[in-house]
Amino acid sequence: MRPEQREILNAVLEAYRAGCFPMAETRDAAERGLPVRWIRPETRAILPIRPEVFGLGEGVHIPRRLAKTVRREPFVVTSDRAFARVIAACAGPRRETESSTAETWIDARIEGLFNLLHEGGHAHSVEAWLEKPDGQLLLVGGVYGLAVGRVFCAESMFSRPELGGTDASKVALVHLIEHCSRRGFTVIDTQFANPHLEQFGIVEIGGDAYLRHVEAVGEDDVEWEPFEAS
Repeated sequence: MRPEQREILNAVLEAYRAGCFPMAETRDAAERGLPVRWIRPETRAILPIRPEVFGLGEGVHIPRRLAKTVRREPFVVTSDRAFARVIAACAGPRRETESSTAETWIDARIEGLFNLLHEGGHAHSVEAWLEKPDGQLLLVGGVYGLAVGRVFCAESMFSRPELGGTDASKVALVHLIEHCSRRGFTVIDTQFANPHLEQFGIVEIGGDAYLRHVEAVGEDDVEWEPFEAS
């Protein structure tokens, strides 16, 4: 990695430690000459892996029906096997739902930046694959994000139910939660709350409380350790 690329990565990590994250207006914002905005919300939505750290009595909740689906193992689940494909799928066209619009906030600059962060060992993905009768694997869902010390900043997720990936993004998220718990992360930062995430026990905390926690654990060394589950 070139020195200037390393400088960019360090600057991005410092921005995340300051509670900021990038968003573009549209998928083609770079082509249209629109700037990338750096957002720092006053209220932060989190999935508390260690709720006691935030003075909470309850942590992450896995819905019963989804837990049953995970135990059934409908997908092969991996991490860091197809990061570029996951973020490209998250950036692509999507159907509008109650928790997201059809428009994406990931433009070419953000996609390139996170691929660089992945190359540097900071950004990670969890993939859900559907195994076909011939043994080939079809990517039908996933989630990606950035590790900042003991905080995992979950950026976006996708699923392809039309290809057999119903609940694939949720299954990938469950595996992300379990892996982060095993590796010693304290929280998954989801930035904003939405109906899709409420079923997992999402909590909104003040931005100052979030920043204090990142300051306390944002420099800790946590190994990601890619995994595979089926």
